[in-house]
Amino acid sequence: MCETPPRDPGAQPERTWLAWRRTTLTCAVSVGLAARVAVAEHSATAVAAAALGAVAWAGLLLTAQRRRRGLTVRQPAPMDAVQVIGTLASMLVLIVVGGMLL
Repeated sequence: MCETPPRDPGAQPERTWLAWRRTTLTCAVSVGLAARVAVAEHSATAVAAAALGAVAWAGLLLTAQRRRRGLTVRQPAPMDAVQVIGTLASMLVLIVVGGMLL
């Protein structure tokens, strides 16, 4: 029988935390750029895109914080369906926001 290897308690949670941090930081920069366009253009579309992007970023940030707290236990639970769908929806909204500003 094959046993599952023991989980590395140091490196894996840190890598996951860094990946979430990079993702949320990238999204924050994207929302900041959308806000800059909204201020420069004064168009309703740009303002709506920036506001929608900010809401999506906040949802992604909450999911990342919840996930990071979940990594403190020895065997963290996998992401549930709500977290996966929320993350996917946030990323799709940010893609749409980028498309609205082109």
